[in-house]
Amino acid sequence: MKPQIISRDGQPEYAVLPWEQYLKLLEAAQGSQQVVAPQAEVAVPTPALADIKRMREAKGLSIEQLARAVGVSPHYMNMIESGEREPDAAIQRALAWNLSAQRAESDS
Repeated sequence: MKPQIISRDGQPEYAVLPWEQYLKLLEAAQGSQQVVAPQAEVAVPTPALADIKRMREAKGLSIEQLARAVGVSPHYMNMIESGEREPDAAIQRALAWNLSAQRAESDS
């Protein structure tokens, strides 16, 4: 088994592996022959899309800085902020993580 490791800021954050290997790991962890696939992801609180620009500006971040941290182009980030595009769940989680991480750093 050779998972793909995805890192953020030089630290491993996710491991991606084939579904069959994932099911085998679940089975081994649960000690059971019956494994039920997960039904839904855990909800991650995300900032209201209309508030992203306000939150970004309050943190003193440029649109380019936030876009780079989230992994999208500044043009796409501008379309998200203006309401032209609705980001997928992964981008929403990244926005929430980056904006809350920035808040935590500025609060200390």
